[in-house]
Amino acid sequence: MKKQTFLIALLILVLGFGCGHSPLHETDETKSIDPLKNDKKVEYNVDTTFKTIHIFVALCDNRFQGIVPVPEKIGNGQNPNANLYWGCGYGIRTYFKKSSEWKWLKTYKLDSIRLERIVFQHVSQKYYLIADAYDGEFIKNCTLDFLNSSSGNLKDTLHIENKVIGLAGFSSLIAYIGHDGLMDFEITEKFSNSDGITRDLIILACYSKYYFSQHLKEAQVNPLIWTTGLMCPEAYTIHDALTGYVKGETVPQIRQRAAAAYSKYLHCTEKAARNLLVTGW
Repeated sequence: MKKQTFLIALLILVLGFGCGHSPLHETDETKSIDPLKNDKKVEYNVDTTFKTIHIFVALCDNRFQGIVPVPEKIGNGQNPNANLYWGCGYGIRTYFKKSSEWKWLKTYKLDSIRLERIVFQHVSQKYYLIADAYDGEFIKNCTLDFLNSSSGNLKDTLHIENKVIGLAGFSSLIAYIGHDGLMDFEITEKFSNSDGITRDLIILACYSKYYFSQHLKEAQVNPLIWTTGLMCPEAYTIHDALTGYVKGETVPQIRQRAAAAYSKYLHCTEKAARNLLVTGW
């Protein structure tokens, strides 16, 4: 596995994934919010007019994750502004802020584990997108929150634009972006579906189908896209997959969009990208 992780690190360096200048501007509205709730007895008044997509991002971290180090600036898991998976040019925050398909609404400061949250609204479809940046040291927390949300055991809401929108297990699609921490640590918790709802998932991390499937067998999820090998989980792949998802396209069409984007930015064939980005069990 060390040899494999070296290859992806080398790929990142060769292709020169650059950081965009997208720090949290002083004009961005920020505020503190409560941590994610995990109380099944809480009654939520969620606005079902809009669907939500919740992306859990484990910031790239040279120090606290089992990766071959990337350049120091983009591998600091405590600095989202310059991080490979958040503030860099192909990071979630920067890429979606530049997208013509999504309108940025707010940026929140959360807590010492979830360093930042961004909220977008789709320009034509009734979807909100929420992405949380987890301190890279707490990749296990990020992974657990993703798994608990996928099974419906973790739910939360957010008040925005006079609406109460659902987060975590209330989302129609839940995604994980980052290093596959399950290569490095064990999780003993069980993730059985708590409410009979099938949630769509996208997991962009190395060998995510192999490592995540064993934890999701009882969660009754629908894996739209996960991976069979080493990969670079940057924003263009999930962005283009979501283009098809919010339009109600078929799973093969969504997968093809993701593969085409990955092929374009990683300079590999679409066949190779389709072999990497697979769907279903």
